[in-house]
Amino acid sequence: MLVLLGGLLTLGLTYAWAMGRLGRGLPCLFYRLTGLLCPGCGVSRMCMALLRGDWAGAWAANPAICLLALPIAALLVCRAVRYVAGTPSRRWEGRAWLVIVGLLLAFGVMRNLPL
Repeated sequence: MLVLLGGLLTLGLTYAWAMGRLGRGLPCLFYRLTGLLCPGCGVSRMCMALLRGDWAGAWAANPAICLLALPIAALLVCRAVRYVAGTPSRRWEGRAWLVIVGLLLAFGVMRNLPL
């Protein structure tokens, strides 16, 4: 698990470095195909803003992920602890993931509604 986490951290930092140097991130395939913003659109800009300490910029890029980052991190830590301990996930964890997915889907619909 530590090797996987180290690999993900290395991949993320390499992507952040490349994005900082090139000024562009990966394009959103959903946006390219539909012209609509997906719930994850802006996550790269949000992460880069957070690395700079620009909280307002992070919020502007993707407010839903900004709000849900802490609960998502807590769920991932719970899962990692249970994995190491060899215990199964609790029912509430699965329900929490469903709530997060539902909130992200609702955000994805709402951000594309004309105002």
